[in-house]
Amino acid sequence: MSGLLPGRDTLRSLGTSLAGLVALVALWWLGTLTVLSGLRIPSPGAVVGSAVDDGWSFYALHFSMTLQEAAVGFAYGTIAAVVLSSVVLLLPVLEPVIMQVAVISYCIPLVAIAPVLFIVIGNPDEGTRSGTATALAAMSVFFTTVVGTVLGLRSADRASLDVVQVYGGGRLRQLVTVQLVAALPAILAALRIAAPAAFLGAILGEYVGGVERGVALILKIAQQNVDVERAWAVGIGCAVVAGVAFAFFGLLARLVTPWSRGAVS
Repeated sequence: MSGLLPGRDTLRSLGTSLAGLVALVALWWLGTLTVLSGLRIPSPGAVVGSAVDDGWSFYALHFSMTLQEAAVGFAYGTIAAVVLSSVVLLLPVLEPVIMQVAVISYCIPLVAIAPVLFIVIGNPDEGTRSGTATALAAMSVFFTTVVGTVLGLRSADRASLDVVQVYGGGRLRQLVTVQLVAALPAILAALRIAAPAAFLGAILGEYVGGVERGVALILKIAQQNVDVERAWAVGIGCAVVAGVAFAFFGLLARLVTPWSRGAVS
């Protein structure tokens, strides 16, 4: 149990992060009173007041839809990335094709592909998630997870692979019993980056249109109404969600792969 409890380094890191956050808010507040007073930058109090006025139910209604789209897209993208990365190990001849697909998915700007996906997928049914947002969330995850998984699979111990081979195991048995286990730290590290990216991809997908609720919808309404305080409140809410997703996979890696070099003692 002691290995799962936060160590001194972890507590020190959390304390430093909290102090940095407090300092950032203080600088923000001071800036709105001095050098930034002539710009349309709301104070921290105004942003908090806007969030309180809107209420928890307002944010839960819209963020829950975007989180649902991001989670489904994240799952699709992760499964596709892990499966195709495994194919690279089983059938090396397909590696150039699979890696090219991964690179292309990364290089295509999401804002450029979003209208094309919207035309193909169409408007979502009333009260359902946007297919465009889900697709963009999956695309946001795919490249990072493919790269992390392939590197992780190739980091497997050669001696362990030879043992499986000596006992009659083929490539598939080596993949399941040795390589996937060895790749877990790299996969989880990739997912720490992919999870916030999936949330951003879902928001970009909602911006195309056709949604009745979602983060992008309230951001567009705030933009049209020049509601600066609400826009900042929603933006900070997005940052919090992304940070929680990043921290979650960091904690998951700590629990699932305590043997990895990145685990905190």
